[in-house]
Amino acid sequence: MFYNNLKGHIEALLFVSGDPISTTRLGDILNVDKLNIEELICQLKSEMDNSDRGLTIIKVAGGYQLCTKPDLAPVLEKLAQVLENKLSAPALETLSIIAFRQPITKQEIENIRGVRVDRVLNRLVERTLIKEVGRKEVIGRPILYGTTEEFLKCFGLDDIADLPALPEIE
Repeated sequence: MFYNNLKGHIEALLFVSGDPISTTRLGDILNVDKLNIEELICQLKSEMDNSDRGLTIIKVAGGYQLCTKPDLAPVLEKLAQVLENKLSAPALETLSIIAFRQPITKQEIENIRGVRVDRVLNRLVERTLIKEVGRKEVIGRPILYGTTEEFLKCFGLDDIADLPALPEIE
């Protein structure tokens, strides 16, 4: 079948891109309809997952991305010997508040955390995990913050709706 030849094309496009690519974009590049692209990606992912290959395809941030299999992380860490640039506890706390309550103002975050968050917000913006998504329609028109596509990629989410539900407080 003609479409089987396109698996290599899809794999190459995902590899070269590095970032997630939508099925619509892949279809436009390869001149193939979206449904066939999705089927080809599904077949390619299945082939990759059912073999000893080191790569797989994940759905993230509204598209598909080629990545290494999670069980290879220890080997890759040894190769790279990179110090992880982890978020501090206050940054993670602030980021989680934004993720679950977005859009949210700095004042609302500070009311929840009980401390000032200027520096933490600046750091999260610098790392492109959050961004300004608008202004609240109140006096002073404070900035509203929300998460970014980079946040989705970092946490392996396809959509913000994929966040786990918060536990009920009794």
